[in-house]
Amino acid sequence: METKNIMIVGVGGQGSLLASKLLGSILTSEEYDVKVSEVHGMSQRGGSVVTYVRYGDKVYSPLISEGEADFIVSFEKLEAARYIKCLKKGGKIIVNTQSIDPMPVITGQADYPDDILDVIKESGVFVDAIDALALAKEAGNPKCVNIVLMGRFAKYFDIPYEKWTDAIKTTVNPKFTQVNLKAFDLGYNH
Repeated sequence: METKNIMIVGVGGQGSLLASKLLGSILTSEEYDVKVSEVHGMSQRGGSVVTYVRYGDKVYSPLISEGEADFIVSFEKLEAARYIKCLKKGGKIIVNTQSIDPMPVITGQADYPDDILDVIKESGVFVDAIDALALAKEAGNPKCVNIVLMGRFAKYFDIPYEKWTDAIKTTVNPKFTQVNLKAFDLGYNH
């Protein structure tokens, strides 16, 4: 199988690392060779966090170059715009419609662009935009945005729903399993 490339992008504290761990677990259970690489910016200060997940018959490097990503799962709109150049032609981006102000916006040095998703769509990229924060709140915990997005992302795979939920049960802290299962379901069925 040709190597597939997935980028998970977001802001520190959004749970992108748990999302990549969940995805890596599922792909490994499907007997793919999987490489995961995490790149932390100023993650504890709300900076950009990027995780690369590559899988296939044999994967030699965990890194994804510009124009190579089959999928980007973005936890925030501006992060989607920041990494769109990494998406390959025909690739797909799943993006949370949430806005989190970066430091230049917080300090008044810049404005947050209102039309960022429209600009991305106008570039011809396939965009699946979802209000993952609202769905996470509906599930019972606003911190489950990551699992809502993984639920939406799962729609693009042939991996059965039950394998995803089994992976959640083994990856997530047991006291948060039920709320995460509900979050996954809401994302999956949105």
